[in-house]
Amino acid sequence: MPQPAALPAVSRKKLATLRAELAGVRSLRGPFLSFDVPMLDDRMAAGGIDGAGLHEIAAASSRLGDDAAASLFAAGIAARFASKPGFTVLWALSRFDLYAPGLEQVGLGPSQLLYAQGKNDQEVLAVTEDALRDGSLACVIAEVKAADMTATRRLQLAASDGKTPLLLYRRHRSRDQCPLTTNSSAMTRWRIGCVPSLPPPHPGVGRPRWSVELVRQRGGNPFSLDLDACDDKGSLSNPSLSVDRTAAPAGAASRAA
Repeated sequence: MPQPAALPAVSRKKLATLRAELAGVRSLRGPFLSFDVPMLDDRMAAGGIDGAGLHEIAAASSRLGDDAAASLFAAGIAARFASKPGFTVLWALSRFDLYAPGLEQVGLGPSQLLYAQGKNDQEVLAVTEDALRDGSLACVIAEVKAADMTATRRLQLAASDGKTPLLLYRRHRSRDQCPLTTNSSAMTRWRIGCVPSLPPPHPGVGRPRWSVELVRQRGGNPFSLDLDACDDKGSLSNPSLSVDRTAAPAGAASRAA
């Protein structure tokens, strides 16, 4: 049986360089990403988001505002995973309706983002699994209508093998039923919605606020918090620790996220 030809010395050197760079990406990413919000991190069993696991996200309702909040919540987490130069996020979906300026406002700029569009959930899940196992991405976000227990188990194993976090956005709602009611292998499951923003110290629009509910986590209890939405670095914040917000002048219009 013929033996495969040996790689030229130059090719072997390039391959070794690529492997070293990939190893560096994996080591820099780290196993967990904290939110840097003590009242949130302290309630999480791992102290943050596992960088080699599956995490599911859903909107609190079918309203457009909640859908946008859930998308930006995922984008903010991904932006923080990709905060170091050269780190890239893959967003896989079957219907492209993302608003790039909105993503950039939470720290996920065009230079950090790649898109993959499939015809259906099966193609999106296949691309997602391959991307996770490759291990060279800072984070993967995937939007699907449905993913059963077998699919989520495969995704969790791929995320673990590639040491790459996956944020699976479950957008489809049948009869307004939350998609997080189905069984899943996800390490955490989040439900995100809008709540009224706090009045700023001067007339204007207050910073958006979200209801951040951890529906399920491995080794920990569920909880719900109202937090300021992601800033331009992808970071949430605790309103009670923000700058003093005095009451708005009488007659000021009500403000909502």
